[in-house]
Amino acid sequence: MQSNDTSYSLDLSVVIPVYEEEGSAGELARRLVDVLDRTGRSFEIIFVDDGSTDGTLAILKKARDGDDRIKIVSFRRNFGQTAALAAGFDFSQGGIVVTLDGDLQNDPEDIPRLVEKVEEGYDLVSGWRVKRRDTFLTRRLPSMMANWLISRITGVKLHDYGCTLKAFRHEVVKKVSLYGEMHRFIPAIASGLGVKVAELPVNHHPRTTGSSKYGIFRTVKVILDLITVKFLLSYSTRPIHIFGLIGLGCGTLGVAIGGWLSFQRLFMKMSIGGRPALLLAILLIFMGVQFITIGLLAELQTRAYHEAQDKATYAVRETLGL
Repeated sequence: MQSNDTSYSLDLSVVIPVYEEEGSAGELARRLVDVLDRTGRSFEIIFVDDGSTDGTLAILKKARDGDDRIKIVSFRRNFGQTAALAAGFDFSQGGIVVTLDGDLQNDPEDIPRLVEKVEEGYDLVSGWRVKRRDTFLTRRLPSMMANWLISRITGVKLHDYGCTLKAFRHEVVKKVSLYGEMHRFIPAIASGLGVKVAELPVNHHPRTTGSSKYGIFRTVKVILDLITVKFLLSYSTRPIHIFGLIGLGCGTLGVAIGGWLSFQRLFMKMSIGGRPALLLAILLIFMGVQFITIGLLAELQTRAYHEAQDKATYAVRETLGL
């Protein structure tokens, strides 16, 4: 999915979603400007304030006063990291778009290496926190399990889906529709576009300010979102394959149970009217198919709604420099 389009007004756009990060926002802005200046490329830094109630927005505005290459999108309320990244992508003007967290755990010094990897011919380069500086039980272990599961189910094998530090060709982010909490699945979703994906080891630092916005209970949401991603990747254009499989499975089992009951009634003269197996046969055919297909059809409807109407999943209070 490489493009020779050189019409972008900037070389790089760096998108950073931030929420309650007053302790790190100013330092991150300073370090980003320093690193990107040394690359000799034109760039913009887009901070997306996801409805922070502390001093994060004021600190970002102060940083922008000294450099108009720093740009700000401020949400009216907290919409989540996926919506913040989607907003950054919408406003970005660079030929290559880089994303990273706002807590200083991602290292801005890694950005030039990711950009160079994209320029080697890749469409998406994902960071891999080889030496991750987080607690093992509540952060690293669930992440390892999730990465293995996502890689197996989606077929896009990455060591670290949860690393926000990534670099994309501009046309990739413009064609990926994000909603819900789909940001961690961007490589898998983009794989449907035929993109060329690479993974690069990056630095990771322990959090020194603020607190993590994620916990171990996020694993449940990851599993549910993964089911959606798998369905959208494999069956969104041919839903009959999965609906038909479920229908055939439930129907076959239900008919088999019903056939056996009918045989007992007709040839063995046994009463079947009050037997639980009769209700089981009916429920297998109706309840299972109804609930599963309604859930999956709802996912399709949600995707079609956002894409067909081009409806954003966020509401912007103000923008500066965009």
